[in-house]
Amino acid sequence: MPRDNKTPLIQKIAKQAYTTFRGLQSSANGDVKVVEDKLNGLISLVTAVRASDVKIAPRKTNSSSGAAELQSPPVTYMHICETEVFSMGVFLLRSGASIPLHDHPGMNGMLKVLYGKLNVRCFDKLEQNLAVTTVPPVFDPPVPPLQMTSVWRAVLRSVVEYSENSGPCLLTPVRDNLHQIYAVDGPAAFLDILAPPYNSDDGRDCHYYKVLQSALEDETDAKGHQEQQGEKGKEEEVWLLEIPQPEDFWCGGESYPGPAVSV
Repeated sequence: MPRDNKTPLIQKIAKQAYTTFRGLQSSANGDVKVVEDKLNGLISLVTAVRASDVKIAPRKTNSSSGAAELQSPPVTYMHICETEVFSMGVFLLRSGASIPLHDHPGMNGMLKVLYGKLNVRCFDKLEQNLAVTTVPPVFDPPVPPLQMTSVWRAVLRSVVEYSENSGPCLLTPVRDNLHQIYAVDGPAAFLDILAPPYNSDDGRDCHYYKVLQSALEDETDAKGHQEQQGEKGKEEEVWLLEIPQPEDFWCGGESYPGPAVSV
């Protein structure tokens, strides 16, 4: 079969994402192996994508830290395409910017660094604290009683640094579903695929969280434990508090300059 060298890679990724995640949605009694093959095909395509494939270039760190810098969004998003099956776009982070810890209810996804470096911390929620007999620790600072219903037991799965030469970071509804993303040593950008897309009408709204600190936990030891996760150390149980979107985080929009995509 002749190789298709004319179709842009980002178009191939979109078509494969649609095929892959449409299959996942309808695979309750289907052939799991076929779904895995499709997912592996998508991972292979996404692993190969680079900034040039979407016509963007690494941005220089802005040396002027004035009012304009403070007023510009720390993160921007380039929309590429969206269907009922999946959404795809590019997130661009300023130097030192981060995307707060957030979830993806009932969603699959992957992110692939296009330039720069990202530190990604992946978590999963366990059962809610009020549904179990475990007594939560005393937090520092204390959590008001009315907010205790928004406290979740969770596990820190991993802390990993990704570059453009890394494979994609994957998430599923049950594994690595929450993550926090930091730009490391300068600006960064990544391709983002979510399936299905966020949709509050279908119960897929984005929720934000922060990691709570126990009053008995030594802060230095806590940081050391988290750093060890980057070496695939032992998973660490933590407590999370669901919070409103942080005031210092917002996402602006940019026009997508790359090849047109149709699904």
